[in-house]
Amino acid sequence: MNDKLSEIVYGAGWSLVKRLPESAAAALGRTVADATWRRRGPGVLRLEANYARVVPDAGPQRLAELSRAGLRSYLRYWMESFRLPVWSKQRIRDGFAPADVHLLQDALAAGRGVILALPHMGNYDLAGAWVTTKLGVPFTTVAQRLKPESVYDRFVAYREGLGMEVLPHTGGSAFGTLARRLRDGGLVCLVADRDLSASGIEVDFFGEPARMPAGPAMLSVQTGAVLLPVTLWYDDSPVLQGRVHPPVPVPAEGTRAEKAAVMTQAMADAFASGIAAHPTHWHMMQKLWLSDLLTPAADGERSPRGPVARDTSGEGARPSAEGPGTARATAAEGAGSERP
Repeated sequence: MNDKLSEIVYGAGWSLVKRLPESAAAALGRTVADATWRRRGPGVLRLEANYARVVPDAGPQRLAELSRAGLRSYLRYWMESFRLPVWSKQRIRDGFAPADVHLLQDALAAGRGVILALPHMGNYDLAGAWVTTKLGVPFTTVAQRLKPESVYDRFVAYREGLGMEVLPHTGGSAFGTLARRLRDGGLVCLVADRDLSASGIEVDFFGEPARMPAGPAMLSVQTGAVLLPVTLWYDDSPVLQGRVHPPVPVPAEGTRAEKAAVMTQAMADAFASGIAAHPTHWHMMQKLWLSDLLTPAADGERSPRGPVARDTSGEGARPSAEGPGTARATAAEGAGSERP
């Protein structure tokens, strides 16, 4: 039933929302976000618990304000994504204004291959469409195959229609293809703030241990590609904002694993700087910190500000956050994190 419901919800989004005027779609997104926020479900409570790490001096009222704004930002992502296939090329070109994009252009011009690593912020589908449309640069990403299959296939077709090469995540086999694309001087984009594998690298993230995927750093170490963290956020305009952070250097000494660990921490630090500046545009509605993942949750899961309702969304499917049984673009098992 969850699979069928997911099919219906996403089918309605793809078919109906894209026909709405942009202002009506935006209003619908705010309405759905506010209704979801008022229900105080596990996704909202988890979002507040995560924001409590990012904004440690926030009290309960402030956290509630942050989560409401976060839900609105998240639904803006969905409304834009449902409408993106009918946007004109000029609308896509005008829809994103990244700072320091010369870092990406210079790295591509050097022919070394580039890895863009992003957290779950803003709208990276729009950012990706901007790269293929404005810069004229194709890129490769990875999608985790989750049920229902029809929704997965729809997301793959949607992203391929935007000019992306989408590799299925099948037991880590995508890593070799990504490495070949990079050695050929290509561009790879990976969502990398949450590890879904057993091979993640432990990092300090807002003062507490968390794990992030090893893939972006390992690809850089193995291929010599440039690793560029990117953060995205919205402001009050129709234009998505973003920043390309400086390249993460490969350490001169150490084993591959040691180098990857240092680089993953640097990537996490870049993510943290962008999230701290724009916390409500970080759409992380799952457990991330090790203390949350390891704490028993018989009667309620741990929150920095006391017990909250138990998160029944599941660690891989994100039903309460992103629709039943779906996930965004990933490169799990070392190459990225989940989100359809």
